[in-house]
Amino acid sequence: MPAADAQTQFDEYAAEAVAAIEAAESAEALEPVRVTFLGAKKGRLRELQQLVGKAAPEDRKAVGQGFNAVKTKVTEAFEAKKAALETADAGPADDFDVTLPGVRPRRGYPHPVVETLREFREIMTRLGFSVVDGPELEDEQHNFNALNIPREHPARDPLDNFYLSVAEKAGSVEDRPGGPVLLRSQTSTVQIRVMEQTPPPIRIVSLGRVYRPDTMDATHSCMFHQMEGLYVAPVDGPEGPIHMGHLKTVLRLFAETYLGDDVEVRFRPSFFPFTEPSVEVDMLWDGKWIEIGGAGMVDPNVFTAVGYDPDGVTGFAFGLGVERFAMRRYLVPDIREFYKNDLRFLRQF
Repeated sequence: MPAADAQTQFDEYAAEAVAAIEAAESAEALEPVRVTFLGAKKGRLRELQQLVGKAAPEDRKAVGQGFNAVKTKVTEAFEAKKAALETADAGPADDFDVTLPGVRPRRGYPHPVVETLREFREIMTRLGFSVVDGPELEDEQHNFNALNIPREHPARDPLDNFYLSVAEKAGSVEDRPGGPVLLRSQTSTVQIRVMEQTPPPIRIVSLGRVYRPDTMDATHSCMFHQMEGLYVAPVDGPEGPIHMGHLKTVLRLFAETYLGDDVEVRFRPSFFPFTEPSVEVDMLWDGKWIEIGGAGMVDPNVFTAVGYDPDGVTGFAFGLGVERFAMRRYLVPDIREFYKNDLRFLRQF
C-alpha cells in the first residue's frame, strides 16, 4: 500500500476517534470508545497497525511514523478526556461541608511574661524613663568589677554563676579584656554600659533575661527576667540632687500602676555593693511578704568606675523581678508554670 493511502486512513481514524472521545459525557461512556479506537487486541488501531506490514519496503518507514503519530494523538486525547471527567465527578472533598458557617481560626497570644515586659516598658516610659538594652553575654568588668563587687564576694563564686570557657582565636576568654565571660547574673550591667557612654542626666530602664544557677522552686528559676532602672543627675542641676524619696516614689507609682492601688509595698534596709544606702522591696501577697527586687542610691565607687565625678552627681538604681510581678498580677503560685510550655496554662492569658 502506498504511503499516501495509509496516511489518508490514519487521518480518518484520528478524526473519528477524537470526535467520539469528546462526545463521551462520563467515564462509563468513555470506556467503549477506548475499546473501539485503542483496544490492543481488537478495534481500529489494530487494523491500522497491519497497514505498516502491508506497505512497500520503500514506504514502510513513512507509514510506521504515521501510525505512531496518530496513535499518540488519539491516546493523548483519551487521557485528557479521562482526567477531565474524573475531576468533574470528584466534587468537593468528603471531609469539607460547604454548608457549614465560617469558623474563625484560633489566634495566638503573647506569652504572659512577654506581655508583662511590654506593660513594664509602657509604664516606665510614661514615668519619663528611656528603654535601653544590653548583651546577655557579659564580662567580669561589667558584671562585677564596675559594680563595686569585690573579688571575695560570694556573688562571684563560680558555683553561683554560669561562666563560659569558650576558646577564641586570640586565646581563651580568661585572657580577653574585661576578664572571663559569663551569662549576666543581673541587668545592672546595662547601667554600667550606659554610664560609660553617656554623660548625666540619665533616666533609663533595661529589661531582659538574667541567669543564676538557683535551685528551681515556686519562686526561683535559673533563668528569669529583671527590669533594671537608673536615674542619675548632677547635684547642681535642675533635677538634682536625687535622694531616697525619689526612689521610693518611683517604685510605689510603678507597683500601683501595674498591680493596682491596693498593692502594699514595703522597703527593708539591706546591703548591695553597688548601692549605699540599699533597700529590699517587698509586696504583700496572700498574707505573706514576697521580695520583688532590690534598690538604693548608687554607690560613689560605681560612679568612679564609669568616669563620673562622685561628688558631682547623685542617683538611684533598682532591679525588679518581672516574673514575680506577673505571678502576683495573674495569681500564678509557681514560677515554673511560665516555662512548662503547657498550652492549657498559656491559653488562659
